[in-house]
Amino acid sequence: MAKTLELQFGTEFGKTARLSIDNPKEPVDEAVIKLSMAQIIASEVFTTASGKFVDAKGARVIDQNVTEYELV
Repeated sequence: MAKTLELQFGTEFGKTARLSIDNPKEPVDEAVIKLSMAQIIASEVFTTASGKFVDAKGARVIDQNVTEYELV
């Protein structure tokens, strides 16, 4: 099972940009996520085609189960 923490940011042109972090530490601490997202926004290190990050829209943990089948 692969887990990913997805951080969702609003951009200056009204779009949503996402950052994904593989194998997040669990349990996820919402206060740490909020603080981290605020620091990412304040640092202005990320720029997308739809502009800089301006606000934190949300965060979620995505849990993936992949079953591969060998076709003979």
